[in-house]
Amino acid sequence: MKKVIILRHGESVWNKENRFTGWMDVELSPLGREEAVRCGRVLKTEGFEFDLAFTSMLKRAIHTLDAVLSEVNTPWLPVEKSWRLNERHYGSLTGLNKAETAAKHGDEQVKIWRRSYATPPPPLAKDSREHPSRDRRYKDVPRELLPDSEALKQTVERVLPYWNERLAPLIKADQRLVIAAHGNSIRALLKHLEGLSEEAILEVNIPTAVPLEVVLSDDMKFVSKRYLGDPDEIAKATHAVANQAKVQTGRAT
Repeated sequence: MKKVIILRHGESVWNKENRFTGWMDVELSPLGREEAVRCGRVLKTEGFEFDLAFTSMLKRAIHTLDAVLSEVNTPWLPVEKSWRLNERHYGSLTGLNKAETAAKHGDEQVKIWRRSYATPPPPLAKDSREHPSRDRRYKDVPRELLPDSEALKQTVERVLPYWNERLAPLIKADQRLVIAAHGNSIRALLKHLEGLSEEAILEVNIPTAVPLEVVLSDDMKFVSKRYLGDPDEIAKATHAVANQAKVQTGRAT
């Protein structure tokens, strides 16, 4: 059997403010930093050791991984960063408050933007200062691959080549990996690994900074998964993610 640890970053400043974040490079909140440390302590208590670490190009995931590696006493571990592990790009919704956007455009429209598998939000203007093509960290990525908006479908299409060509061969070769990424890039991986339908993956919510152990067979077929830590705290964190876009009337999206 093969195992890989996948974790979402700790709470970010914009998570706390309930904003659509996407590729915006915001920092961890004080709680997010605490969550990252606790995540590392859970992995240390469970006896996990790693050979390689992977994360996105966004500092909330990078700093979460740094804290985790420090807690498991391997701050020296090689870390590879890839834009393919970035969060889903929320287009022109980036920076907007989710509940306020639901109040303005209606619950159903925001639910489509947030949870439709194939319908992306309105795109970010290509000449916007915030477009990824204007960010030098992506200078080596072909411009046509840089998104200005993504649904989960496009996130899956972006993440899977990295899994198939880079991560899966290492796991198959018995390298012990920890991957720090984002809610939607992790959902993209889980859809592929578990063979989830487009409808089923829309109901999957990823809590912040809770390590997820995924077990694969020797031929890289999905066997099982489990979150590590206190079950009540994990359930509470997952519920919070599922209810981020409520409008003031309390209607969930």
